[in-house]
Amino acid sequence: MPQAREVEGVVEETLPKQLFKVRCDDGRNVTASFGGVARQVTVRVSRGDRVVVVVSPLDPTRGRIKSRIG
Repeated sequence: MPQAREVEGVVEETLPKQLFKVRCDDGRNVTASFGGVARQVTVRVSRGDRVVVVVSPLDPTRGRIKSRIG
């Protein structure tokens, strides 16, 4: 089974239902939501923030925001 990949990117847009459009450093766009500890702890993410995204191996256009950088 393929493994999930962690990539860094920039939040481009906030969408309804706590979804975010993230432009990854490798050039692809991912629709991401909060996952794991980031959902339990109050993490504020706005447009222009750098984040670490865990990209799904089954659907490379979806992912989970693991943490905010800086």
